[in-house]
Amino acid sequence: MNSVELTALLLLTTAASFTPGPNTTLSTALAANLGLKRALRFVLAVPVGWGLLFSLCAGGVGALVLAVPVLRLGITSVGVAYLLWLAWRLAGIRFEWRSRTWSQAPTHWHSDNSRLNVTFWQGVMLQFLNIKAWMLALTVVAGWLAGRPDALARFGVVLPVLLLFGLCSNLSYALIGSLLRDWLSGPDNSGARLRWFNRCMAAVLVLTAAWMATI
Repeated sequence: MNSVELTALLLLTTAASFTPGPNTTLSTALAANLGLKRALRFVLAVPVGWGLLFSLCAGGVGALVLAVPVLRLGITSVGVAYLLWLAWRLAGIRFEWRSRTWSQAPTHWHSDNSRLNVTFWQGVMLQFLNIKAWMLALTVVAGWLAGRPDALARFGVVLPVLLLFGLCSNLSYALIGSLLRDWLSGPDNSGARLRWFNRCMAAVLVLTAAWMATI
């Protein structure tokens, strides 16, 4: 791989990794609500899931997914539903069945935020539910691997780059969330700032889900 190809790969990976999306949004929200240590498992899950996804695309599975409308629709539908579910959990909105009214679930800085919890394996699986991730992986495969006599050697270069950028971008967003943690608690520790922050993060997830549904 020459310097021009490597530079192009770095530019593409930077733009794809550091622009806001479901991964960076969740990294920020988890760190702000639960702390950096609890968010790290999701931060680590992103490159693991992306690495597995990219490996499948390099093996030809990605092209099959996008070529079969039912598979693509299934991934998109489940991905959109999952993001909307995460947004609902993050916003802390609940429905009171007895009174048939919507209410804001109590959110305090020291309260149980288990509804915001995303496990390592959920973070890994989220990568497979993002149709944007499939398309990006196929773009990289087509541009840097497909039809190359040294495809295996290139794969050995491209994969670590993608994993490193995925880790660094989500860790950066998680650090931002952790730095905001004390400020979001507010001087009276009421959690009002945190509630509005969570609602904004939930709105970003909803917009992401809407965008995914249109591509």
